[in-house]
Amino acid sequence: MQNLRVPQAAAYVGLSKSYLDKARMTGTGPAYAKLGATVIYSTADLDAWVASNRVPTNDNQRIARRAA
Repeated sequence: MQNLRVPQAAAYVGLSKSYLDKARMTGTGPAYAKLGATVIYSTADLDAWVASNRVPTNDNQRIARRAA
């Protein structure tokens, strides 16, 4: 497990730093730790957050059919 600062964490998950900042403020982002003024994310927490936002292919097909 590695700890990453916000810019590196954003690159790790393929999102912008701004997105992680906003998600942290709204409580919708991955778990993080704050050490003084520094925010860090563990790669294990980032991986878990990405996995928790996974949408199976069957759900995508069902959603597309409802929209049609």
